[in-house]
Order: sequence, then C-alpha cells, then structure tokens
Amino acid sequence: QGFFRRTIQKNLHPTYSCKYDGCCVIDKITRNQCQLCRFKKCISVGMAMDLVLDDSKRVAKRKLIEENRERRRKEEMIKSLQHRPNPSAEEWELIHVVTEAHRSTNAQGSHWKQKRKFLPEDIGQSPMASMPDGDKVDLEAFSEFTKIITPAITRVVDFAKKLPMFSELPCEDQIILLKGCCMEIMSLRAAVRYDPESETLTLSGEMAVKREQLKNGGLGVVSDAIFDLGKSLSAFNLDDTEVALLQAVLLMSSGSGG
Repeated sequence: QGFFRRTIQKNLHPTYSCKYDGCCVIDKITRNQCQLCRFKKCISVGMAMDLVLDDSKRVAKRKLIEENRERRRKEEMIKSLQHRPNPSAEEWELIHVVTEAHRSTNAQGSHWKQKRKFLPEDIGQSPMASMPDGDKVDLEAFSEFTKIITPAITRVVDFAKKLPMFSELPCEDQIILLKGCCMEIMSLRAAVRYDPESETLTLSGEMAVKREQLKNGGLGVVSDAIFDLGKSLSAFNLDDTEVALLQAVLLMSSGSGG
C-alpha cells in the first residue's frame, strides 16, 4: 500500500518499465525487482488510483478528522454537563463561603484594572546580578517583587483559613497544604489578571508587569508558565466563583502527593 500510494502521489507510474514485457511474478521476494509489474499487481488486487489523496487533500482530510474529533469532544462535555445534578443547598452554601473567602482576600477585587500601577519599563532591563544560589536577577525588579510577596502570601493563608474544610484540619496538615499550594494560588491570582492589551500580569492587585520584568525579577522560566496560563484563561473570562473554586481545589489537593 505504501508503494502504491507513493507512486500515485508522485505520479511515478508513467516512468515505470519492465524488462520482461510485464510478465514478472510479484511476491514478497521479487516485488522490488520490477516496479511496473508491482504497480500492475496493486491495480489487479483492487487498489484504486482515485482513492489516493495528494498532499493538499491529505492535509485537508487530517484537518477534518481533527475538527470532528474536537466537535465530538465538546458535544460529550456539553452532554455530561447537562446531565450533572444541580448542587444541593449545602453545596450552594459552601460555594458561597469559598467565593466570599476569595473576594475578601483578593487585593483590589474587581477594580484591579483601575487601581493597578505599571512597573516602569526600565525596571527589569538592567544588567543582571548573581544571587547566592547562582541565579541571575535584576536587583531593582527583585526589590519591587519582594515588597508585595509577603502580603500576597498572607492573603492566601487568610483565604485558606476561611474555608471550613481547611480550618477543621490539624495545624500540621494545614501547614503541609499551604506549603504545597501557596505559589500555585498566587500564580493563579496573577494569571487571571492578565491583560491582553498591555500584555501584562497584575501582581497582588496593584503592580502590572511585563513578561521579561517578571522573568528577570527572579521568577525565571516560571514567569513564562504564569503568562501562558494567563493568556489561556483570558479566553474563559472566569468569574469570582470559578476562580475561588479553582483555588480551593489547588489548596485541598496540594498534599495528595505526600
């Protein structure tokens, strides 16, 4: 089949010839000795030239297959959501508690765009200095980020303490969960404040930064992951409840690997 397909796609069959007037016996051993007779045998066993796709048709077919697969995936997702039972009264109450926990600990709330301040563009562009661990950072950008990191961590801890399923845990378990998720929750909070127009993330609800500024300020390749997440999430326009529930999932599942 591969030989037949290549022959048709590259239009090679007019160039084939046979030294023995097209009378060769073709089997697994002799098939490479005569291309013309091999091609004729392909035709004789039912292979159809008009069913072989050229490059453009093959690409179009592959694209159609992918589109159909994606369409079926979305249909299955919609179907599963339609058959999902509505939350109970207790579940709605928990959703409300989680949402309010997020709102009360999320700096600047829904007004972050109006209250944000853009980090000057020259910050994060200075020559890089070596840190004790060997990493290179822009000290001015690093200094700006360290000013907001402690309040940001405190807000994550406050969020966690407002959740009943967290506050009921032993103290040592709470510490394990917070250590495992604090960076992820702070990253999520920054990612959902990605602004496509300015191509910035707003950290801690107040400092809008570019990708390179965040990278050079000490986060390195992690900044790429946060920005990429932000670009992806911006298409979903998540509301407070959705962001809050994502944070709760990150929090309560952070200790599952240990």
